[in-house]
Parts: sequence; C-alpha cells; structure tokens
Amino acid sequence: MNAFDFDLADFVPADETSEDAMEAFRAGDLTVLSQHHTAPNGSHSFVLAHDRSVTWGVPGEPQLVAVAVARDLSRSTFTFETSRHATASFAQNWLAERGCPLDRIALRGGDYAEPADDLTVQVEQQIQRSGTRYEVLDTYTSDHDPSEAWTLVRDSRVAQAPVRLFHEEWDHDASTYTVREGAFADVGAAQTWLDERSGPLPEPPEYSDHNGAVVRARIALARSDGASATPRTGLDAPRTTPAGPVQRPVRGRLL
Repeated sequence: MNAFDFDLADFVPADETSEDAMEAFRAGDLTVLSQHHTAPNGSHSFVLAHDRSVTWGVPGEPQLVAVAVARDLSRSTFTFETSRHATASFAQNWLAERGCPLDRIALRGGDYAEPADDLTVQVEQQIQRSGTRYEVLDTYTSDHDPSEAWTLVRDSRVAQAPVRLFHEEWDHDASTYTVREGAFADVGAAQTWLDERSGPLPEPPEYSDHNGAVVRARIALARSDGASATPRTGLDAPRTTPAGPVQRPVRGRLL
C-alpha cells in the first residue's frame, strides 16, 4: 500500500501552521515507505515517504519526507507536520520524537536494502534514539557516483569534536548500505573533508581504544536487537499496518 489516507474528511486544521502544511502537501509526488496509525481510535498517523520530484529538482536536496498527524477527536481538529531528511534514521528520529514507535516505521527486510555491517546498525540506532541531541546543520543526497547521503550536525552531548558527519553510502550490486559517523572540531574541517575526501572519515574520540569495549558492546547489542529494539512509546496500542511498498530503487535504500 503506497497511498495516503489520513482520514481527515471530518476534521479541520487546529491552527494556521497545520492548514498551510496541509495545503502545501503534494501526496502525488510521494511514495510511502513505511506508515503507522494508532488504534483503537486512530488519533495519530505517522508516515515515512520518498519524494520522487526531488530527483528532478535542485541537486543534493533531501529526498525523504516524514509526516506526523495528530487528531483531537473531541474537537474534530488536527495538527499536520512535515519534515525533510537526507537519511531514514533522522526521519525516524523526528517521528519518534512525536510519539511513533520506531519498530513500526523500520525499513528492514523484504525489498529493502540491508545494513552492510553491525556498526551501521549501531550508528542508525544511535541516531534514531538521539532525541534532540543533534542540531542539523546541513544535508546532501546524491543518486549518482558515489551514491550517498550525509547529514552534518552539532552534537550537544560531546565537548571534543562536536561537529559530527553521518555518512551513508549504498552498494547497489550487493543491495547493502553503510552508515559511518565522523567527528570534526568545526564545520570548516568537516566541509574540507567532504570537498577533498583525502583520507578516511575521522572517527569520534569515543571510538578510541580506551572506549573500545563500550563501542563493541553497543555493536553487539545492535546485532542482537536489530531494528525493533526500541520499546514502544505512549499514545495507544498500534494496529497492524501494511509493510512498505516494493520499489526499484528509491535512493538506493530498496533493491
């Protein structure tokens, strides 16, 4: 199922921001990758989608769209929010912050590309569960060689090398992708690395040998937990929703 059905026929926007967001929403350009609707009364809807129109627009623009709808059933009103992201993990983080259980919007199995290694799973889970830890500074997406996307952030929890670059790259032949975290003293250093690619992505200080045991433990946890490790959040119990659609390809994330 790749259609949008927010079931808002009997509802009106709760505020001007939601009204404007709804009017600007172009469902015809989007392909649903994952969605979740709460039950039993359907008060909330969460969608992760790919915007096909971006591939023909400004190069580098984020191609993923996260949508969160909250209905006030007693007042017959709704709020409508959207947010654009370069990678699924940041979109999932945004949805999780609005109450969506991460296991309900996972992109795993079926026709989706798989993480190439355990570290990729660990870094993705770190992003998904990061709350408001990361301030997004810039993003970029490339469908061509190299097939990659990156998100540049400022990490509020670290003092050393607080500018972090999360780099995602796809191997279409293997139907896998990798995600790595790089650490920089400032934005200028990160931009220099992106422009020159003269060496490997600088690892965060916490990846050092001193903290190696912690990193290895996190990777082991990621390996055992997989994509559904995050406990369900509040709201109400989820009802079963269709799996993501079969697409070939969407930003390299699908086979």
